[in-house]
Parts: sequence; C-alpha cells; structure tokens
Amino acid sequence: MSQDDETADERFQVVLNDEEQYSIWDADRELPSGWRAEGTVGSKQACLDHIEQVWTDMRPKSLREALAEGVDAVSEEATHDPADDEPDDALVRSLAEGRHPVVVSGVGDPSDAEAVERFRDSLDRGHVQVCFPETRGGTELGLRFDPASVDRSGCDFGARSGQVALAGELNLDGIDVRCEVELSLGDLSGAGQLHLLS
Repeated sequence: MSQDDETADERFQVVLNDEEQYSIWDADRELPSGWRAEGTVGSKQACLDHIEQVWTDMRPKSLREALAEGVDAVSEEATHDPADDEPDDALVRSLAEGRHPVVVSGVGDPSDAEAVERFRDSLDRGHVQVCFPETRGGTELGLRFDPASVDRSGCDFGARSGQVALAGELNLDGIDVRCEVELSLGDLSGAGQLHLLS
C-alpha cells in the first residue's frame, strides 16, 4: 500500500478545548488533556474544511464572554485605572514600536509533542493564533494568510527545528495593521511587530 493510500485511510476528528478553540486529532488516538470531541469525523481535509466553516470567531471563549458581559469596560464609578487614560491607539502604537515577544496560542501546551502538529495544521489552514504576552492582559491576534506564501524550507516539524515567518493583515482597535512574526518550532515562540497600514 502506498503512503498516499495510507493517508487516505486515516480518519481524523475535530476537537475543541475549554476556550472553544478548534483543532484536529487522529480518530484512533486518545484525546489529549483539555480537549474534547466536537462530533465531526472524516479525512484530514474534511475536518479542516469543517473547522474553516464553523470557527468564524477566533477569540477565546473567556474573552467573548467577558466582552458580552461588559467586564472589560468597568465603570468609572467602580474603579479608575490610570491605563484607561491611554489614547485608544496606545496598544497598536506600542506594538508598532520595535519587536516584542510572541507565542503561538490555541495549540495547547507548547511543550507537548502534539502542539507542533496542531501548529502545522494551522499553517495548512492559513490561520494561526499568536499572543503578545507582555501587553496588559496579553493581546491575542488571529493571522490569516495564504498557506502557499509561507516558506517552510528550513523547517523540520518532526525534529521541532527551524523557524517560520508569518504575516497577516487585520484591524486592531479600529486601526488597520499588518502583523509580522517569526516563530521557532522548538518552543512555538518568537518575536513580532505591528506595522500601521493607515
């Protein structure tokens, strides 16, 4: 049997973590801690296509709930945080000044062997979540890009060696930006920066 036939016979399932972030997992393997089956089972591509259709809001569940409840907008009467006096574009301006530490998010514990495989699946889908952890509360961004535009020639996913550079355009705090990051496969972290587009 050829390797293509073996790949065609592989069955995957769509999985979710507690933050309702999606990934795929070999249907015959025990699920990793913190992940549960979503219910979709099929070929790798079918599972990735399903995720592309249903995962339309990349924000973690806790962030969506906090925004829905207004927790992120505490009233002036309750407390006054000096950081509230910052201009609306302070975060964007800060991340546009120099390079900042960045980590891949949405793949589970980066030290787990499966994390780099989830990261590779995200690359295949053309959507990777990254977090700038040194901002107040951390700033998580979803980067969308053409998977074919990513140079993986220096990457060995099995050995977790090499680096990959990604870039995507998005709107942060009402400002159009381009986010560029360089990530190491060893620990799924690196550095990144925003570039203002308008």
